[in-house]
Amino acid sequence: MSATNLKRALTGTIVSDKMDKTVTVLVERKVKHPVFGKVVRVSKKYHAHDENNEFSQGDVVTIEETRPLSKTKTWRVSKLVEKASEI
Repeated sequence: MSATNLKRALTGTIVSDKMDKTVTVLVERKVKHPVFGKVVRVSKKYHAHDENNEFSQGDVVTIEETRPLSKTKTWRVSKLVEKASEI
């Protein structure tokens, strides 16, 4: 298998787009607690590369792993899943 097929992909919501060419994506997943057995939500934030600043806060996007682009940025936005609804 080639390395391009082994890229991890995650889906999450953009919580910040204040940086230039970078968005912060909040990825939530549900995990069963090892002792109590209750299903809990675990969340983590990732910095992802957005070359054209085309995504905004509230958008649901898919990010995929890439080479390190900066100290904290090793993901890039691959596609838009759902546009944020206007209020």
